[in-house]
Amino acid sequence: MKTYLFDFDGTLVDSMPTYGAMMLGILKEEKATYGADILKIITPLGYTLTAKYFVEHCGVKADQQDLIDTMNERAGRAYATTIPAKPHVSEVLHALKAQGCSLNVLTASPHTMLDPCLQRLGLFDLFDNVWSCEDFGTGKSDPQIYHMAAAKLGCTTKDVIFLDDNLGADTTAKAAGMTVYGVFDESSRDDADKIKAVADRYIYDFTELL
Repeated sequence: MKTYLFDFDGTLVDSMPTYGAMMLGILKEEKATYGADILKIITPLGYTLTAKYFVEHCGVKADQQDLIDTMNERAGRAYATTIPAKPHVSEVLHALKAQGCSLNVLTASPHTMLDPCLQRLGLFDLFDNVWSCEDFGTGKSDPQIYHMAAAKLGCTTKDVIFLDDNLGADTTAKAAGMTVYGVFDESSRDDADKIKAVADRYIYDFTELL
């Protein structure tokens, strides 16, 4: 039986345009200082660590909890109503489930966004576990999160296939011992070659998993 651990944003659902616009909007409103790679840096962090990063590294003066509340408020409606699954995700997940695979999610997105979106798309019940980084108290830039997730799955990291569109997360998961499949997303197009160099496999469409 194969055990899969899927990222959510940019891998299962096409949320990165909404996410990117929201985060850049907050930074601009706060007159923050940040580089062109800001979205690559914060995408694996989750909202709590992103708010911390904004304050500590981007010169944002707002209270961290206020930043988190703003992120939740602005993203909530889109996740609950409009963000779509990426092409062929539903069909492939159903097929993998029918084959007896263990399907699981590990994402930086909070449950307030994650759960309603997967439920609306009819995908939530396909997963054995739906985890946010907040469940582990750390982000996907921390190798320990992959060991903790594997332990909860009753296995070791070498027994898990991790899928993500983010270079940082793929690199860290690989270093933690997981088999890594890079996933193409328009938001990470510039990193595609770097992800391919790190990953065991790189897919452009979910049908390649069958």
